[in-house]
Amino acid sequence: MVATEPIQRETQMGRVIVKLKLTNSADLHGRDSSVAGARPRTAQVEALVDTGATTLCLKPSVIRELGIRLLREVPSQTAAGSRVTRVYSPVQIELMDRSGDFNVMEVDESAPNLLGQLPLELLDLVVDSRGQRVTPNPDHGNQWVLEML
Repeated sequence: MVATEPIQRETQMGRVIVKLKLTNSADLHGRDSSVAGARPRTAQVEALVDTGATTLCLKPSVIRELGIRLLREVPSQTAAGSRVTRVYSPVQIELMDRSGDFNVMEVDESAPNLLGQLPLELLDLVVDSRGQRVTPNPDHGNQWVLEML
């Protein structure tokens, strides 16, 4: 696994932004025969850490760059109301020497990419609201621990 630098910055409004390395999981695990022997498609993106979001949400331009496939459209609730949301095949997220595969939900191009609660939980990362950053779960030291309770 390639170490991804935990680039984080605080915006003027106190929001936490992280830099993610994303890789098309099908490419990475050799499931996409159209790119057999080719390097996996990757993207480096900034994402707003949003514990109110469920999962990884990406802009259409990032989805196209990664070449991930539409799986289904599902009804969803957003702060702006009800809508139909597109769900795409998984990408691997790399952040702070941790990685995991997560399906992608599409957000509007004008919206920020979002890193939601499920990836944070499964990567054993927490938001330090006082320090305005993402850190390894302090209950687990610097170890990556999966809680299966």
